[in-house]
Amino acid sequence: MEKPLINVPGSVALIMDGNGRWAKKRGLPRTAGHKEGAKTVEKLLPEVGKLGIRYFTVYAFSTENWNRSPEEVDALMQLFRLYAPRLLKMAVRNNVRVRFIGDRNRFDRDIIQLMDGLEKDTEANTGLCFAVAANYGGRDEIRRAAAAFAEDVKAGKADPAALDEQLFKQYLDTHDIPDPDLIIRTSGEYRLSNFLLWEAAYAEYVATDVLFPDFDREELIRCIEAYNCRHRRFGGV
Repeated sequence: MEKPLINVPGSVALIMDGNGRWAKKRGLPRTAGHKEGAKTVEKLLPEVGKLGIRYFTVYAFSTENWNRSPEEVDALMQLFRLYAPRLLKMAVRNNVRVRFIGDRNRFDRDIIQLMDGLEKDTEANTGLCFAVAANYGGRDEIRRAAAAFAEDVKAGKADPAALDEQLFKQYLDTHDIPDPDLIIRTSGEYRLSNFLLWEAAYAEYVATDVLFPDFDREELIRCIEAYNCRHRRFGGV
């Protein structure tokens, strides 16, 4: 029997690491690991909603991932083109709202249209909010937010003296997504990798040795159980 969860975090983020190593262990190309990782997301999302998590953010493609080989980058773009219709069907079936964070302007026009379409076609869904970080970097997000605020000040729409954390949050990609309570990283790595740098100020981190294609509901529950053992003081005593 599954042990009851003491406290299910409302907002969870996931650094999906280990696709390439998963493939290498099996003598397969890295692209096979990315395909298996996409299948893992598809299987995991309904389970995330059933557990009661309200916001689930995954690190799909970072601003630094453009530095990978052209062949791997192209394969990832093709994977998204193939996966987007499946994601839409899954989202409609499970009442999931899809959001994208990051600077999507660098993607090809057809991929931008797929992103826009997924957001529009699921915006009325009231269940889990699934946020996909694509061409996302925490530093880049803060830079773009600061530039947008500066433009508003220049246009007379904002007062620099009024700037506080709550106001600055409105300029971030995650303006409508609560800060993560829990951030999970798979494959045994402990790096932040430029993910949600502003939002993760008081997040709890849990690392698991499981490679992402093997990550499932049971491993998610183990990570939440580890989160349950933490005492969150937010700088207090």
